[in-house]
Amino acid sequence: MDTSTKAIFLEQCGKNRSYRDTDIRGFQPEGGVCLPGGPEVMLSVISMKEVCRRVSVEDVEVAFSRDAGRYVCDYTYYLSLYLGNGHAALLHVPPLTNWLPASLLGKALQVIIQEMLEESWGIQSQKYSSQREAAGGCRL
Repeated sequence: MDTSTKAIFLEQCGKNRSYRDTDIRGFQPEGGVCLPGGPEVMLSVISMKEVCRRVSVEDVEVAFSRDAGRYVCDYTYYLSLYLGNGHAALLHVPPLTNWLPASLLGKALQVIIQEMLEESWGIQSQKYSSQREAAGGCRL
């Protein structure tokens, strides 16, 4: 965790390669690869850029990111995206401080998660509409 950051970062993708650092228990992926033979990059089905654009919380910066860093967070996110077919999310949050107490961070996370759910619901609605059209307008 970067203790100097002052923003909540919404991560769009997880990366499969270049894991060079060991975790706290000394684990390092063999060859620096998260999933041998897996795609180089896995993207969340949620448009984090759109969520970031639509979210506004008093005195809290919310930023879009395409690089979660090659450490435990990115490793876990990549596997979650892979196993969930893109249905996963990763938020990097700053540490609690005088300017960001738990109550404000909690409020910001509620707003962000609600927006992510609405974004996800929009994706599911589009998918359902496409399936209905493919079935000739019949209910599935």
